Amino acid sequence: MEGGNPDKQPMDSETEPTNPHDLVSSDDEIDYSVEPEFYDPQLDDVDELWVNKQRKSQTSDAVLSCPACFTTLCLDCQRHEKYVTQYRAMFVRNCTVKTDQILREEKKRKKPKRKRNTNAGPESGLSEPKEDARGPIYRPVCCSVCSTEVGVLDDEEVYHFFDVIPSNS
Repeated sequence: MEGGNPDKQPMDSETEPTNPHDLVSSDDEIDYSVEPEFYDPQLDDVDELWVNKQRKSQTSDAVLSCPACFTTLCLDCQRHEKYVTQYRAMFVRNCTVKTDQILREEKKRKKPKRKRNTNAGPESGLSEPKEDARGPIYRPVCCSVCSTEVGVLDDEEVYHFFDVIPSNS
């Protein structure tokens, strides 16, 4: 290298390198004397009033949310007596029923019971109601936000939720 300093490396810019101690941090620009308002203590009370108005002050076993996106699906439901992770409801929100699909629960075959009273006929009130041999009809219910299947709708328009996150109401 003619006429140049061999120890000096060429620089991309002609400006002097900046001293790291002279840099202003983003923390230096924040005024910590004023406390930021990230939580509103009154907001919980406002939310509780809204939910009570939606439920018309009735109690519910749980508030149900979608397991994938946590969207609220139901504010007023009843827990199943036998299966504690299942719920049923009549009024839901953020749910879409797949009307083009039909699900059926297979009917369990029962062994014929012997009749002890030979006089028991239809007039005695002991006859069982006749059902479709294929069982009841259900339609899949999905979260309208993320399309996760969360339950079914029966032919009496009762929603049965089995894939939800319950929270205390």
